[in-house]
Amino acid sequence: MKIKWLVVLFLLVASILGACSKDTTKNGNTKVRVAEVTRSLFYAPEYVAISEGIFKKHGLDVELTTTFGGDKTMTAVLSGGTDIGLVGPETTIYVYSQGANDPVKSFAQLTQTDGTFLVARNQTGPFSWDQLKGKTFLGQRKGGMPQMVGEYVLSKHGINPHKDLNLIQNIDFANIANAYASGTGEYVQLFEPTASIMEKEGKGKIVASFGLESGKVPYTAFIAKESFLKKNAKTAQKFTDAIYEAQQWVDSHSAEEIAKSVAPFFKDTPLDISIKVIDRYKSQNSYATNPILDEDEWNNLQTIMKNAGELPKF
Repeated sequence: MKIKWLVVLFLLVASILGACSKDTTKNGNTKVRVAEVTRSLFYAPEYVAISEGIFKKHGLDVELTTTFGGDKTMTAVLSGGTDIGLVGPETTIYVYSQGANDPVKSFAQLTQTDGTFLVARNQTGPFSWDQLKGKTFLGQRKGGMPQMVGEYVLSKHGINPHKDLNLIQNIDFANIANAYASGTGEYVQLFEPTASIMEKEGKGKIVASFGLESGKVPYTAFIAKESFLKKNAKTAQKFTDAIYEAQQWVDSHSAEEIAKSVAPFFKDTPLDISIKVIDRYKSQNSYATNPILDEDEWNNLQTIMKNAGELPKF
């Protein structure tokens, strides 16, 4: 099944340009409210677009909030609490399958691999995936991209996550790291910089990358309601252009330069950790270099969703 109709590509699409948003700031820029699913160095281009003045250059003043969870981000978009959400695009498929009158569409990809890492509590010697069998695995929310990719990777290595593991999925996204730090689970799936901070504090060891294991997938994208995209097409175009410029900036600058640029968004993260994390993401090509969601990536997304039993039937 091809879900091409879920993808809205604004780059070089002039025919759909409509009215701008009526909300402007004192400097004449258009105000855009953005809700991100979590705060992570995985989203470095988004922060670069703010810190390097790229959004402002394109006539936008972005108001960024963190919602801590894909369901909460989608709720904010559907309720009008935010204009644009940054979340896994699988959420748009779920909403469409429920027959929404005003469907939510992915219009600009930010990352193109999974951004989580497998952290082991008591790892000694070389790591192999079969070491997880019979252990307690602290996973992510059922139906979300992190958990689905996690299950996909585990199945590739001959592990049935629902039979071979003691799989825990009922912990709120924002509390997963704290639960692991307090002693729950022998393995946990974490985003950065949390994973590297855990490692630095001696609470675990990063033993594998789900991004490297799963291949390219439109993991995180900017989404908005169809009505917003039609009414504010010029604003959406400017936003997409700014993200593209920020992606190119990240691609052409060093991990240290990027870390310094986004430091205001990670005041509690040591610079050396940020540099290490960003370098890791750059080396595995996690940051998309343009916002276009291509067909191969969508097909991989659907394969991952189908493997997890979460792909809706239309």
